[in-house]
Amino acid sequence: MNYNDNNPMSYSTRESAVSYDAGLRSYMLSVYNYMGSALALTGIMAYLAAHYAPLTAAIYNMNPEHPGLTGLGYIIAFAPLVFVLIMSFGLNSLSFVALQGMFWAFAAVMGLSLSSLFFAYTGASIVRVFFITSILFGSMSMWGYATKKDLTSMGHFMMMGLFGIIIASVINLFLQSNGLQFIVSILGVVIFTGLTAYDTQKIKAFYYQTSGDAVAAGKSAIMGALTLYLDFINLFIMLLRFFGDRRN
Repeated sequence: MNYNDNNPMSYSTRESAVSYDAGLRSYMLSVYNYMGSALALTGIMAYLAAHYAPLTAAIYNMNPEHPGLTGLGYIIAFAPLVFVLIMSFGLNSLSFVALQGMFWAFAAVMGLSLSSLFFAYTGASIVRVFFITSILFGSMSMWGYATKKDLTSMGHFMMMGLFGIIIASVINLFLQSNGLQFIVSILGVVIFTGLTAYDTQKIKAFYYQTSGDAVAAGKSAIMGALTLYLDFINLFIMLLRFFGDRRN
């Protein structure tokens, strides 16, 4: 006799667990699809802003005697932060469609703001560092998803470190110290690598909190994608400082 024959609840319980796991996988796949699509949009917009002359001229003052951003360029530089704040604080009041639209707008504007990287680094090194970042990010995100260890303590420690490098970066705007910049870059790689695993586990936990509410789960997937997107972009920039080939 099969053991399960003596336990009429075992089959339904097992079936429910399988369904729940399938729901989690679908949710996480949605998060990664949003994130990957946003990165693709960012890359396209960054490339266009750096290589399409009318768009480049709208963002950057190309006069060698007075290089810098135009008025529109300054707006674009600060726009991503504004989008993040609106999405974060307006999460409950924004509809799913509005939140989704803001997410795509954020990714596009972020690409415009990152177009300056094409002027500082060679295209080949940008592509190379992107793949390095993808491997490191993917490995840590998979670990964060699969591990049974609670990463909360590590996440809190990484967040403290993040505030530390933000303060150090602001200070270095005035000091212009290459040594401090080097230390910030090293710490940045460590911190955003750790945050990738922590944030992945946290996003996984959000699924269990929103299970059964399709709208809440959809919004959570978008915000989860935003979190991982920011981890990826920051990790990419930190690694680019080490492995990117600067233009002469």
